[in-house]
Amino acid sequence: MRIVVLAGGIGGARFLRGLKQAAPDADITVIGNTGDDIHLFGLKVCPDLDTVMYTLGGGIDEERGWGRTDESFRVKDELAAYGVGPEWFGLGDRDFATHIVRTQMLGAGYPLSAVTEALCARWKPGVRLIPMSDDRVETHVAVDVDGESKAVHFQEYWVRMRASVPAQAVVPVGAEQAAPAPGVLEAIAGSDVIVFPPSNPVVSVGTILAVPGIREAIAEAGVPVVGLSPIVGDAPVRGMADKVLAAVGVESTAAAVARHYGSGLLDGWLVDSVDAGAVEEVEAAGIRCRAVPLMMTDVDATAEMARQALALAEEVRA
Repeated sequence: MRIVVLAGGIGGARFLRGLKQAAPDADITVIGNTGDDIHLFGLKVCPDLDTVMYTLGGGIDEERGWGRTDESFRVKDELAAYGVGPEWFGLGDRDFATHIVRTQMLGAGYPLSAVTEALCARWKPGVRLIPMSDDRVETHVAVDVDGESKAVHFQEYWVRMRASVPAQAVVPVGAEQAAPAPGVLEAIAGSDVIVFPPSNPVVSVGTILAVPGIREAIAEAGVPVVGLSPIVGDAPVRGMADKVLAAVGVESTAAAVARHYGSGLLDGWLVDSVDAGAVEEVEAAGIRCRAVPLMMTDVDATAEMARQALALAEEVRA
C-alpha cells in the first residue's frame, strides 16, 4: 500500500509513528510543511521536517516533542552572552549540527529536497520525507500589538508570543510563487491512500495545500483522502490551533475543520468519541465520518487511530 501523509511537526510525527506500526509493510511518503522554516544565526532551520526525522529516527526529545534527546544548550548560552538573539528560540547543541549541515549543503547548491534526503540517510526514519517545496515559503501572522498592526514570523507568534494575541490573518508568504518539490506530485498521483493527520489545519496541512498544484493533485488523485480531527471537544489537542483557525474564520470544532477542508478534498473524516454528535453534521457536508478515540496517549493508541483511518479509506473506496 502506498500512503501519502501531509505532515506538520509534533502531531504529524507522532501520528506517523503509529501509522508505521499499523501498516508496517506500507510504502509511506511524507510531504512535510516548510512554512515554519526560519533563518537563525545564519542557519536554515526546518522545525517540522526535523521533528518528523528525529521522531521516526529515534532522536527526538520525547517530553518536549521537538529537538534532540539528551540535549545541551551551551552554544545558545554563549550567543546570549554576546547579546546575540533571539533568545526565545531554543536551538540545542546537537540540533545546531543538523542546521549547519543543511545550510552548508544549501549553500553548495543542493535543493532542500536533496538535503532532506541526505539528512534522512543518517536517521533512517522508515518513510520517504519530502519538503512540500524547494522554494522559500514562510508563514507570517498579522497581529495588533499595542495599537500597532504588524506581521511577525509564525515562529515568533507561536514560540515567543505564545499566540497570546488574536491572529488577524495567516499568510504563507511565497507560497503562490512556489512549486512542489520533486517527487511530491508523483507520490500523490501514485498513492493508494492520502491521509491528513491531526496536524494544524491552517499552518501545517493548510500551508502545504497552499503550494500551487498540491491541492489540485490530491483532489484529482482518485484515491480515498482521509483526515483525523486535531480538535477534540471543541479544543485543540495540542498547541493553539484555535487561534489560527479563528484568523481564517473557522470555528474550533471537529465538524468546522472538516468543512474547512471540504468535500472536494476530503472523502473521510475521523472525529473523537466525545464529538460523536458531529458525525451527522460532517456527513451532511458530503464527507464520510466516524467517531473513534483520537488521543495519541501512546504508540499503540496512535496505531489504532491509523488503522481506523485506513479502514475508513477502504470503506470510502468500496
